[in-house]
Amino acid sequence: MSVYAIGDLHLAIGSPEKTMEVFRGWQDYQRRIEENWRALVRPEDTVVLAGDISWAMRLADAGPDLRFLDSLPGRKLLMKGNHDYWWTTRSKMEHFFAAEGLTTLFVLHNNSVEAEGVWLCGSRGWLFEGSEGYDPLVVAREEGRIRRSLEAAPPDGEKLLFLHYPPLYSGQELPEFFAAMADCGVAECYYAHLHSSGAASAFQGEHRGVSLRLVSADFLKFTPLRIR
Repeated sequence: MSVYAIGDLHLAIGSPEKTMEVFRGWQDYQRRIEENWRALVRPEDTVVLAGDISWAMRLADAGPDLRFLDSLPGRKLLMKGNHDYWWTTRSKMEHFFAAEGLTTLFVLHNNSVEAEGVWLCGSRGWLFEGSEGYDPLVVAREEGRIRRSLEAAPPDGEKLLFLHYPPLYSGQELPEFFAAMADCGVAECYYAHLHSSGAASAFQGEHRGVSLRLVSADFLKFTPLRIR
């Protein structure tokens, strides 16, 4: 059994013109995702989807994208990204999955999931960019969610943290997030959000004792990254 990660799928099966805003050639893009996924991932594996999963505005509208993901091998842990407007409460999503017969989809939010002897933890995080400045209330909220996810795992268990936003970007960092990682013994953090030309500015390497790695779909050439 293996653990994989990939983010920023930006699926739009019901409205392919939306994905053209991010990736060119939607038909080829979905084909590449499916072919690469099926070549690597087995039914017993786990895949963390680090946000920006679907362009849908409502949960019901995300149905085609979620059914596509459910049809692929493996258990999928879904995280919220800044474009996941369809995202609602965990209970509503789990009810929708059950009603639709989507048996391989699970929510990673304020919780942790064990796979291959490690604990997978995650939250959206935050990134202040453009006209949006540092907002202490938002940062405190997201830090709380990160800590709740990490603390849901056993204290002595190995924890991997997944974020949608990078905790370090363009010379700016969120020390609160790194403090949470240090307090909970996190040595590896995987993030998404940056794609296309933005991926060129992604930090990959060790910072404050944590190994950081970008897992955005186009950066990975639409191939899930095996991390365990």
